[in-house]
Amino acid sequence: MIRLILILLIFLLGIGTATPAMAQSVPSNLSTDQLQRREVRSEVSSVSVSDLALPQALALPKEARNFVRELDELAQKALTATNQGDFTTAETYWTKIIEQFPDNPAALSNRGNARVSQNKLAEAIADYNKAIEIAPSATDPYLNRGTALEGLGKWEDAIADYNHVLELDPKDAMAYNNRGNAKAGLGQWESAIADYRQAADMAPTFAFARANYALALYQIGQTDAAIRNMRNLVRKYPNFADMRAALTAAYWAQGKRGEAESNWVAAVGLDQRYKDLDWVANVRRWPLVMVAALEKFQKLQ
Repeated sequence: MIRLILILLIFLLGIGTATPAMAQSVPSNLSTDQLQRREVRSEVSSVSVSDLALPQALALPKEARNFVRELDELAQKALTATNQGDFTTAETYWTKIIEQFPDNPAALSNRGNARVSQNKLAEAIADYNKAIEIAPSATDPYLNRGTALEGLGKWEDAIADYNHVLELDPKDAMAYNNRGNAKAGLGQWESAIADYRQAADMAPTFAFARANYALALYQIGQTDAAIRNMRNLVRKYPNFADMRAALTAAYWAQGKRGEAESNWVAAVGLDQRYKDLDWVANVRRWPLVMVAALEKFQKLQ
C-alpha cells in the first residue's frame, strides 16, 4: 500500500514538496504481498522529474541534469523492487541514494520501509529517527516508525507515533488504521474498532482498514456484522485472499461447509501463506478468535 506524499526528486532539486494526495485505492487484483498487518507508507512516486519540474530541471547544467536522471532511475528501480517484493534490492538502491544525499529524509524513510519488510526493525528505526530529526514536521517517518515499533511489540510507543501523525494531519486514514492495529495488540478491541471504522470512513477505498474492522468485529462476537463486511469486501475485491480466508473460518464455524471450502480454495489459490497459522497469527496478526476458527477448519477439513 503506497501513499504518494513526498516526491524525492523535487526535494533533491530544492524546489519544494508535492501536495499530499491520498492513494489508498486498492485494485481488484490485490497483491498478496500487500496483505500485512503492519502498513508502511512510501515517500516516492513513479513520476519522473521531467513531468514534475521540467523548467527547473532544464535550467540545470547538463552534468547536473544527468546526475538527477541517475537518481531518478535509482528511485524507480527501488520502487520496482519494492513492488516485486524484493526488499533487499530496494534497500540497496535507497542506500546508493543516501550515499549521495545522507540527509534526505524521504530516502531514509523509504530505506526504513525496505528494512521493516526484511524484519530489520532496529535498523529501520534508526533510519526513521534520522528522517524525523531532519524533517520533524513530515508525517511519514513517524507513521513508518510506528510500524517498526509494532513489530517489536512496543504498542504504546507505536500509538504515540500514530497520535503525533494525527496531530500533524487529523485526516490521515492510515494513521487511524495503524493505531487500531497497535490498540489491537494491547487487546483494546473497542477502541481499535473505532479507529478502523474512522480510517475506512475517511478513505472508502482503503480496503485493508475495512478488513481489519471486520476481523475485530468477529473478535468481540459481532459475527453477523463481521461476515457482512467480509462478504462486501470479497464482492468488491474478488481476489482479496485475506477476506476469502476469513470467510472460510467464519462460515465453517457456522456449519456452512460448502461456502467455507469454496472460499478456502480461492484463498490458498491466491496466497498459500494462509495455510500457515503461525504466519496468520503473528505476521498478519489476525485476532485470536479468528485464528482459532481458521485452525478448526484446517484440522477438521
